[in-house]
Amino acid sequence: MENKLMPKEAWGSRLGLILAMAGNAVGLGNFLRFPVQAVQNGGGAFIIPYLICFLLMGIPLLLIEWSSGRFGGKFNNHSTPYIMDGMGKAKIWKYVGVFGIFTNIAVVAYYTYIESWSLVYVLHAVFGTFEGMSQSDVATFFTSYVDIFTTSTGIPFEAVFFYILVLALNIFILSKGLGGIEKVAKIGMPLLILFGVILAVRGLTLGESGKSELFPDANAWDGLNFLWTPQFDSLSNPKVWLAAAGQIFFTLSVGMGTIQCYAAYIKANEDIALNAVSAGFMNEFVEVVLGSSIVIPIAAGYLGLDWVLENAGFGMAFQTMPFLFQQWGEVAAAFSGVLWFGLLFFAGITSSLAMGTPWMGFMKDEFGWGKKRGAWSFGALALIMGLPTVLLYQYGVFDEYDYWAGTVSLVVFALLEAVLFSWVFGINKGWNEINEGSDIKIPQAYKFIIKYITPLLLLMVFLSALITPYQNEWMDSISNVLNGGTWVLDNSSLIKNITNYGLKEQLQSAINQSDIDFLEKKIFFINMARVLLVSLFAFICYLVYLSHKKRLKEGRKNYE
Repeated sequence: MENKLMPKEAWGSRLGLILAMAGNAVGLGNFLRFPVQAVQNGGGAFIIPYLICFLLMGIPLLLIEWSSGRFGGKFNNHSTPYIMDGMGKAKIWKYVGVFGIFTNIAVVAYYTYIESWSLVYVLHAVFGTFEGMSQSDVATFFTSYVDIFTTSTGIPFEAVFFYILVLALNIFILSKGLGGIEKVAKIGMPLLILFGVILAVRGLTLGESGKSELFPDANAWDGLNFLWTPQFDSLSNPKVWLAAAGQIFFTLSVGMGTIQCYAAYIKANEDIALNAVSAGFMNEFVEVVLGSSIVIPIAAGYLGLDWVLENAGFGMAFQTMPFLFQQWGEVAAAFSGVLWFGLLFFAGITSSLAMGTPWMGFMKDEFGWGKKRGAWSFGALALIMGLPTVLLYQYGVFDEYDYWAGTVSLVVFALLEAVLFSWVFGINKGWNEINEGSDIKIPQAYKFIIKYITPLLLLMVFLSALITPYQNEWMDSISNVLNGGTWVLDNSSLIKNITNYGLKEQLQSAINQSDIDFLEKKIFFINMARVLLVSLFAFICYLVYLSHKKRLKEGRKNYE
């Protein structure tokens, strides 16, 4: 057991801190989710609300989490339960802080599975596996890979093997502490940006050279024009605003507890304002400039904008891009595949490493656990939680984790921490904390925005998830209610989701016995996934309870 009086762990350099923070934020969502969200919400119609949400919700949350973390670090608290406990007198805040540990374990459980896909695809790009494959063949390859009983490398249970390999790599780096994370960030972030720039240049210069008899209208510029032509009518569309606000969580990694943990290792009077803004804008450059210049232009350059609008989805990265790279010749395809999937791997691992630090900080502070013990226990929890997402991928366990831990949990925690910071801790104390040691002057308007606008936006995002209208048609639903009609919930709404309403509808209408069996199993495994998530949250609550009792006991001993 480590001595609590040992020197406090700290970042080796400011550059390392900013790159680690940017690496935490820059993740798979920058290259996979952002382009798809932009396409599905009208391209240029999405960009303006997105940038406004970044300024009104993203920057404020970054400032809240950086300053909260540094404040907690002053009292030797390096995880959200006791960072939040120190900001509010009510006992409940330490249990609200459990979200900051729970979310990271639950998300890393399936996030490292995506990282393993990227690593495997790097290998296949090098070996030329996709050469000669049609687009449907590439899509089928992915479907086969996530079936644990098939193998593309000859390794039995291939998907499980590479998942455990990537998770073990994360744990090994985490066991080295902040120094290990900083080294990966200093290597991974520059490589990620370099790879992204090379691919973006190719996307920007593709033009009409990729059109064919099958897709005579293919043009990369159509994709860029669609994304970057402003459409001001979107400003009155709630659906687009909510999609833009939701993307902010994915792109900045706010509402997770990782930023607070990283910031807790900053010196008491060290700048956090410029650091927060720098990390935030670096992430935006990667997402908005690079993220929008790769998948959509290249896909539009070979398959046409109409195909992109019809087929845009998360799977394009793995089910479409390898096929598109083949159009550049054998050597260029291998090179581009390594760049693209290497980029995704670095984006993933710099984020997943951050997810281990809240658990490790908590176990070190409260129970004296060292780096190795903290890292490997985190890995064990992630493995227990994550194996079902690999073994039962086709039954929706992966998606269930992503919905509850990677979406709902983020919004709930961000809303509560915004309320704590502005209304319990107090906006005046919070504003002073933000500006202490600051290297830049934050505009005074942000004091008002942090107190009123940001919590209101977060509340709207949560309510929108709770009562999502049928087919996400907000204007039609609002008009219907105003005219005396009823508000019809969509199956994706939180209320209907928690009851498996959509799946039960499918089950009732299913005719084939195979479909009935599949849906029954899917409902069972989804409910099992929820039990696992609730059990994880309860387990961490119990650890917080034990640590609280331990603190009280130690406090009495010191008093005596």
